Amino acid sequence: MTLPQFIRPLVLRALLGGLLAIPLALPCALHAQDSAASSPEAMADSWFGDGVALFFAGKAKESVEAFDQAIKLQPRIAPQLWQRGLAQYYAEDYTGGRKQFELHQTVNPNDVENAAWHFICVAKKDGAEAARKVLIPIEGDTRVPMKQVHDLFAGKGSEEEVLKAAAKGEKGSEALRNQLCYAHLYLGLYEEALGNVDKAKAHMVKAATEYKMDHYMGKVAQVHVKLRGWSQ
Repeated sequence: MTLPQFIRPLVLRALLGGLLAIPLALPCALHAQDSAASSPEAMADSWFGDGVALFFAGKAKESVEAFDQAIKLQPRIAPQLWQRGLAQYYAEDYTGGRKQFELHQTVNPNDVENAAWHFICVAKKDGAEAARKVLIPIEGDTRVPMKQVHDLFAGKGSEEEVLKAAAKGEKGSEALRNQLCYAHLYLGLYEEALGNVDKAKAHMVKAATEYKMDHYMGKVAQVHVKLRGWSQ
């Protein structure tokens, strides 16, 4: 999943430079700066920064509220905010999350991750079989192991196939670790959607530790482990 295009350089640098270490005072400072500028675009960007920072601080409900403020200021950005859908999942607003991922599909139609998050929101509310019936079809996501992840969620693949695909690469490389991080992240989410807590924990802890990555989705695994109270 890619970051929205409207983010200002200061917020973008914060996101890519290790947001888990950012104090929550930073978004407040951005608000003060943006209030002086009186620009709806700047204020929306500032609220977006709040939403991201709050999410990585483990405050999912407050994160959703911040993203909502950004949308109020700039309604056109709503389809881009997959980050809001993630926060809604952890805030247990599964209906809202489902709607957000359906909206995001209109601007990002070839992303298996969007289909996966949509699936787990539906599964949490209506069950896995209902989620499979409305699984968003995806073509063209060539990232490893996204094809196998989508097949798994569709009921046509397996955990073994996901891990086999993810394990292909240069031993010890960052690319290989990244593939395995994604594999265990989505295997963990899938098992959580099915109610298999022990399997979900085993995969998610691997994504957050053994195959730890510092990009947005890598940090999602770390937040997941923190919110669930799973020891690392």
